[in-house]
Amino acid sequence: MLARATVDTKTIRSRRLQWTRAGVITVANVILFAGVIVIAIPYIFMILDSLKPQTEIFSFPPTFLPSQPYLTNYQKLFGETLYLRWYLNTVIVAVSRTLLSLLLCTLAGYAFAKYEFRFKKPMFIFVIATFTLPFEVILVPLYQLTQALGWINTYWVLIVPFAADAFIIFLARQYILAVPTELIEAGRMDGAGELTIFFQIVMPLLKPALAVMSILVFNNAWNDFLWPLIVISDEKLFVLNLALPSLTGPYGNEYGLILAGASLASLPVILLFVFLQRQFIEGLMAGALKT
Repeated sequence: MLARATVDTKTIRSRRLQWTRAGVITVANVILFAGVIVIAIPYIFMILDSLKPQTEIFSFPPTFLPSQPYLTNYQKLFGETLYLRWYLNTVIVAVSRTLLSLLLCTLAGYAFAKYEFRFKKPMFIFVIATFTLPFEVILVPLYQLTQALGWINTYWVLIVPFAADAFIIFLARQYILAVPTELIEAGRMDGAGELTIFFQIVMPLLKPALAVMSILVFNNAWNDFLWPLIVISDEKLFVLNLALPSLTGPYGNEYGLILAGASLASLPVILLFVFLQRQFIEGLMAGALKT
């Protein structure tokens, strides 16, 4: 009888534990779902309102779905503005900055992680220290430097100054520290050059890390506003974040037009994360498990 009572007690405790875990998981899923809904509602309204005429956007009581798709906002966006040129400018800047940043930052991270040289630690501390500085602190000197180089109102001024981000260098170093040094030494023994080792041995092992860094750099480049506002005055070189507010000026306060432009402008960042989400999560998990 005592043995049966003990077994029954263990069974009850096991069931209670299972129910507790199931309850915690259910509550967590409900909270996460609610968070997704809260975040997604503004974006859904933005897309739906871009398909409404101006009068329907401000109608009361507000309507969720458009009475009928109103494509005039998109027709005006492409026909009466330089939206395609602005979109192309943003793509060129974001992609170029991402590729250049990945190349330079991974090379710097590789040097800090796998090489021994004089003043290595002070240099790395200096790099990390620059990350703590607000952008507003270096804005004026950076503007004077780019102006002296003749880069104002060019693509260079939007790409080059941000090609070596301190935080991305730090991330690259942390991931490259996990690459076995034996692989690098084996490559050297086989006669491979340093760049060959870097591109053919180290880089293939950094795919999850590259996904994380790509999303971070691309997102920062795509959403940049303050720096383009200061260094770009030529309308043909506007990026989207600079161009969309200008639609409230020369083209009037047509909010359907602005919402249509904002809806299309948000697509590349979303698609990038969708395509790289697996590698992004793997990279975050790999970084979280490092000691």
